[in-house]
Amino acid sequence: MIISQDPIKKASAYVKNSATLKIVSIGILVLALLIPTMMISSLINERELRRNSVVGELSEKWGASQTITGPFITIPYKHFYKDDKDKEKFNVNYLYILPETLNISGRIKPEVRYRSLYEAVLYNMVLTFDGNFKLPPLDQLNINQENILWDKTFFSIGITDMRGIQERIVVKFNQSSYDCNPGLKTADIASSGVGALIQPLSSDGVNSFSFSLNLNGSQQISFIPVAETNIVKIQSSWPSPSFNGAFLPVSREVTKDGFSAEWKVLHLNRNYPQFWEGSQYKVMESAFGLKLILTADIYQKTTRLSKYAVMFIVFTFAAFFFSEIINKRRVHPIQYLLIGMAILLFYTLLLSLSEYINFNFAYILSALAVTFVITCYSMGILKNLRFSFTISGVLTILYAYLFVVLQLEDYALIMGSMGLFIVLTAVMYITRKIDWYAIETEQDKVEV
Repeated sequence: MIISQDPIKKASAYVKNSATLKIVSIGILVLALLIPTMMISSLINERELRRNSVVGELSEKWGASQTITGPFITIPYKHFYKDDKDKEKFNVNYLYILPETLNISGRIKPEVRYRSLYEAVLYNMVLTFDGNFKLPPLDQLNINQENILWDKTFFSIGITDMRGIQERIVVKFNQSSYDCNPGLKTADIASSGVGALIQPLSSDGVNSFSFSLNLNGSQQISFIPVAETNIVKIQSSWPSPSFNGAFLPVSREVTKDGFSAEWKVLHLNRNYPQFWEGSQYKVMESAFGLKLILTADIYQKTTRLSKYAVMFIVFTFAAFFFSEIINKRRVHPIQYLLIGMAILLFYTLLLSLSEYINFNFAYILSALAVTFVITCYSMGILKNLRFSFTISGVLTILYAYLFVVLQLEDYALIMGSMGLFIVLTAVMYITRKIDWYAIETEQDKVEV
């Protein structure tokens, strides 16, 4: 005999068995799990900042990223003026002259140093410089030649971190040799560096120069194209350089055994002239060079993976929800919550393991652990071996697909979009025969 339940029991049964309310509750759980997801992202950032701090400490003792500016010539001159009492006075201003040609060649010797769990890329490089200066026509300088202090001409080389200098720097200028001393005349072009007083300058000939630099640094090396024609050739045994800055190499070759690269930059490619007075131009915007990157940056990879956390939660919850519909077995919201927390635990497992072992191996171990736990849990709550293996298969496919997307960084967006489209299509196909209205209405009557 079929009788109607009293309103309270009927409402209770509807709340317990309503597919619509179950979907709403699952949605609320997904939103609630965004909080621990953000906490995981914060943990990744915290560990990355810790790594950067340790790398910074190593760099301070070895040498920071180096930027080479120059060489350039600094010439002081007297600038006369009258004060408010009509008395003639003068200031010492500076004229800067850049090279006509500059050739730089050298080799970078990389070294990976470790401290605790973290590693830093350091390097030593030996560079040779040669080129020439050509003085501009003096009538273009708008300076009285009698006021130019030619005997105070200063050969300047900008170096960002002086701690990295390993050997004395000797400049050969017009067949004479000069020992460089620390410090620059001004900070108009470079904030730190070395230089030497040179003389005499040839106003109608070629002023040739050459010198070598032996520098320590970390991660990055940059150059400022100060000449009319700049040619830079660099070689290294490091297999993963990142060419950056204002100019890319005109030719490069990167293999597993190292790389070689060549830049050619003209004065027409930058936004400052070959000579000027004072601090009216800034040259740092034209810097170019390379960075020695660690391809296995676990924090960058884990950050990218964590962006897919919500997708994993939604897909796994959807699988359990369809199991409820198809197999007529209910899953409590608390059980959904525990499953969601297990999915999020994957990222903390991956982060902690990858700090000790290879990232790919850590990924496999973490994925296997989470898949095993959720599979066993589903077997316990649903008592359905077939569905448990289905869940295991779904998670395995998701983790395998995510691993492939992680490797294909340049194609991550299109691969992710195609994956979501395929999954949505599969869900629509599987659920095409489900009568959602029947599921809602069949709970209105019970057999007593």
